[in-house]
Amino acid sequence: MDYTIKKIAELSGISTRTLRYYDEIDLLKPAYLNSSGYRIYGTKEIDKLQQILFYRSLDLKLEVIQKLLNNPNYDPEHALQEHYHQLLEKRQQLDYQILTVEKTIRYKKGETTMTDKEKFVGFKQEKRLENEQRYGKEIREKYSEYTVEASNKKWLNLTEEDFAGMELAEKEMFVALKIVLDTKDYRSQEAETAFLKHREWLQYTSPVYSIEMHRGLGELYISDERFAAYYDDRAGNSTAQTLNQLIQHFTQ
Repeated sequence: MDYTIKKIAELSGISTRTLRYYDEIDLLKPAYLNSSGYRIYGTKEIDKLQQILFYRSLDLKLEVIQKLLNNPNYDPEHALQEHYHQLLEKRQQLDYQILTVEKTIRYKKGETTMTDKEKFVGFKQEKRLENEQRYGKEIREKYSEYTVEASNKKWLNLTEEDFAGMELAEKEMFVALKIVLDTKDYRSQEAETAFLKHREWLQYTSPVYSIEMHRGLGELYISDERFAAYYDDRAGNSTAQTLNQLIQHFTQ
């Protein structure tokens, strides 16, 4: 069945303006233009739009989605299976949060006890599942299953003080990185601070720290767009590249 741009907008819940933009950037082209010059979409385009919206729900950028869909090895059925598992993980994240909130309500009413550790379990489980969803496959390919599971266990056992220390280390790392991005001085005190703060941040969750592991992680930051985006979105373009340069330099 064929649809005009207005009909496909009504069907999908996204605006005609967005559909026109997807056409302009070659993310989703119409099947053809009719004699009046209107965009017409068919079943193939409907299926592709569904995949785009699946990936958008996972907060992937449009350029990343475009590369995924244009990959000659792209398998729609496999992509659906992956998305299904990601949705299950999202539901598990919500379940952890709901359980924590429910117990906190009972705790506030004096109906049960609640340790300080329990107050943060839901948040840590949510973050662990979020990281697993985004980066789990790549991390497991680069490191062993044992290393990943040991890291997850250490993460879940972080105290409130550890968690605060880890966040502070990351914050101070980004402050130093922004200075290095401006000065381009990779041997400065700020450059060394950025490296040391990244190492400190890493040691909070890594079961065993090693220079080889640190160097490998730095390389992963620039070889995988999702890792690069985590840093570039927070401090500007080339942040991931700069951080990797510092890691490689200071671990020699």
